[in-house]
Amino acid sequence: MATEDIEKFQFKKGFDPKRNNNGAPRKLISSLSDLGYNNRQVSDTLLNILALTKSEIESISTNENCSMLERLVSKALLKDFSKGSLWNVETIMNRAIGKPKETTQLQNEKIEVVFVQGKTIL
Repeated sequence: MATEDIEKFQFKKGFDPKRNNNGAPRKLISSLSDLGYNNRQVSDTLLNILALTKSEIESISTNENCSMLERLVSKALLKDFSKGSLWNVETIMNRAIGKPKETTQLQNEKIEVVFVQGKTIL
């Protein structure tokens, strides 16, 4: 009974519709490199779009000749601009430049420990 249950879920020799012959989908950057983009060019594109004026970004978002990367980024920036949000700007800058180093400062306070008849008092 157990082997019969297992056999119906096993792969069959030859063509099997459950088998993924294409493999996992490619990552964005590796697929962009086939089109001529590399990591540095993507970062440069993001930073260049951030340096444009609102009217220039609007023209990119409606231009059919611009790449999809440029159009998507420009539409996201325009949407955030209308909301008054900086979330996409921060995300794009973190992607292109890198997240700034975050530091925390600890203050050393003296802790005095006193032992009195088997009890610890701080």
